[in-house]
Amino acid sequence: MTASMTRTLGRSGIAVSALGMGCWAIGGPFLMDGLPDGWGEIDDAESIRAIQRAIELGVTFFDTADAYGTGHSERILGQAIKGQRDKVIVATKFGYTYDEVQRALTGKNTTPQYIRQACEASLHRLQTDYIDLYQLHVGDVPPEQTGDIWATLDQLKQEGLIRAYGWSTGDPEGAHLLATQTSGTTIQHQANVLLDAPEIFTICAQHNLASINNGPLAMGFLSGKFDASSRLPTSDVRGSGHTWVTYFTDGKPRPEFLEKLAAVREILQSDGRTLVQGALAWLWARSEQTIPIPGFKSVQQVEENARAMQFGPLTADQVQEIETLLSQQNQLTL
Repeated sequence: MTASMTRTLGRSGIAVSALGMGCWAIGGPFLMDGLPDGWGEIDDAESIRAIQRAIELGVTFFDTADAYGTGHSERILGQAIKGQRDKVIVATKFGYTYDEVQRALTGKNTTPQYIRQACEASLHRLQTDYIDLYQLHVGDVPPEQTGDIWATLDQLKQEGLIRAYGWSTGDPEGAHLLATQTSGTTIQHQANVLLDAPEIFTICAQHNLASINNGPLAMGFLSGKFDASSRLPTSDVRGSGHTWVTYFTDGKPRPEFLEKLAAVREILQSDGRTLVQGALAWLWARSEQTIPIPGFKSVQQVEENARAMQFGPLTADQVQEIETLLSQQNQLTL
């Protein structure tokens, strides 16, 4: 078994492995705004093997959403953890409506009635009678419209259907609201060595919220397998044309990120780490609240990710050196 680091889901007190597994990719193909939002075709049997291997290697935290594959990711996760539910902490999300037949997202709904309906559907797909962490998936709900959402989640918590809740949002105002006006305990947001999130990290530290980091490998960019000639297909979320995809344009890696990665690659690969393991180590060093959740489609990816826990975080000196190099790189591109 891999030496396992642990973290806490903020003020909920729920202990988890310092590394989680993000289950977006294993949902398979689906559409958002009419564009592919999955990561290409998947092998369900391999996804199940990968989840079970992660558990063997000390990973206890799995993050999914009802939107991923319009329910398919939850179903696969539920199958994989059957008989091992007591070994894992399951996080899922709500807020997007979807058509399972068309495998397409159809809109958003955060009304109390829909939240309860969505929760019950997720419980069924996950084959469990409780969800450890239930997260609002819609990141741009105006703060003044969230009161009924938190009240509904508090009620679900009292009923034992969920143990804790959080918000998936990159908006510092939203993070501050959750921290100060609710009993929520986590903020899920994008963060990695190429795209820092200082405001949200600060809020999480000040209010004892867990910082769950999606995109910790910059949508695969930090695997190091892309160069200027790489081109991803339109069936992949990174090549389908979504304007919010940061690191790729029309499936091609953005040159400025290739240059940044080149500048810090050697440090990330120090001490025997792979590039992926160095990227995860940077996040653990960045804040004591961080729980990166890299995606996966294979056992091999899970094994590389999980073994990052053997190395632990980068040193303070390494983090400072990376910051200096990236600052120099930013000045060159201005």
